[in-house]
Amino acid sequence: MEHHTTTAMTVLRRSQHLRLPEVGATAGQICAELYAEAQERGLKVEGVPIFAARGLPQDSRTVFELDICLPVAGDGLPTLPAMHCVRRLYEGPLTELFTRGYQPLLQAIAQAGLQPNGNSREIYHVWHGPGANDNRIEIQIGIAP
Repeated sequence: MEHHTTTAMTVLRRSQHLRLPEVGATAGQICAELYAEAQERGLKVEGVPIFAARGLPQDSRTVFELDICLPVAGDGLPTLPAMHCVRRLYEGPLTELFTRGYQPLLQAIAQAGLQPNGNSREIYHVWHGPGANDNRIEIQIGIAP
């Protein structure tokens, strides 16, 4: 677990209200749309996709808000705000993201006496598909001041 403060960044964004099982089917299409929009508008992509969640649920039935973001350079665009968080790098398939990624991080947060603020992000540094063992996803969990 590493403490970190992200910087604010300009993004193209799509907001969705989803359940966890719906993210996979939605994310690929939205990411493709964001890249196409950046190209159509002549915007320089300045990073990899970021999934920013508010109220990430503890089960597969609860609806939560997810912003799928693509960092770009440009004026007059939405901003993904800075966030104080703890983070952990997960490598592996999506099927183990919660058990080997989120769960150890949440346990470390509890042991440190920190309080999550309800915001979390996933940064997809390397993506080769949902079952790939070499995916590299940074998990960030916002921490209350």
